[in-house]
Amino acid sequence: MKLCCLQHVAFEGPAWIASWAEVNAITLYTADLYRNAALPPGSEFDGLVVMGGPMGTNDEYRHHWMAPEKKLIARAVEAGKPVLGICLGAQLIAAALGSKVYPNPRKEIGWFPVDKAAEADRSPFGADLPQRFTAFHWHGDTFDLPTGAVRLAQSQACTNQAFAIESHVLGLQFHLEATQASITALVENCREDLVPASAVQNEQDIRTGFSYLDGTHAVMARLLDRLFKAP
Repeated sequence: MKLCCLQHVAFEGPAWIASWAEVNAITLYTADLYRNAALPPGSEFDGLVVMGGPMGTNDEYRHHWMAPEKKLIARAVEAGKPVLGICLGAQLIAAALGSKVYPNPRKEIGWFPVDKAAEADRSPFGADLPQRFTAFHWHGDTFDLPTGAVRLAQSQACTNQAFAIESHVLGLQFHLEATQASITALVENCREDLVPASAVQNEQDIRTGFSYLDGTHAVMARLLDRLFKAP
């Protein structure tokens, strides 16, 4: 299995996903789109990991790689290749498949509970999600579910927290891949987002939440195993 990670900014890489890939002898390489790396042809990867970033899915006029990236994602989904999107990555999958992406009523930044959706068990991934778990969030946008998608999770601040299409597409609005290093990098590069609000934690509370990481990695491992290792 060879996975291509589409990276949009220097400070949002695969993080814990890279550790999982190494343990499972899965090749993971990054295409640094922010450095003008070329998008890979479909023949060069078996699956995609689409990472986050502070830009929006409609910022094609600022980022010349975004429109071609959406087309690449759509082709990979159509070909039945496993595709994982995280935060902006989930939004890009939704946009690539024709769904609307728009500002969420509230920004959601920090550690907040996520609840498994009632319909989640219609998807194979439903078995991998606890009824409730605490995840790390950093987003201001949300999306409509793509055609054929099953909603997997929700939070108090955001209705569509995760979705799946059959067994080969998984979109996560939250950051189960986060590590202490990746969260610290987000804080350092996007500190201006930490404006006090009902669903925005301060930096101290975010760092206190590092204790949740082992639990989020356990959930991430189950999802990655199903998406990329299942026959």
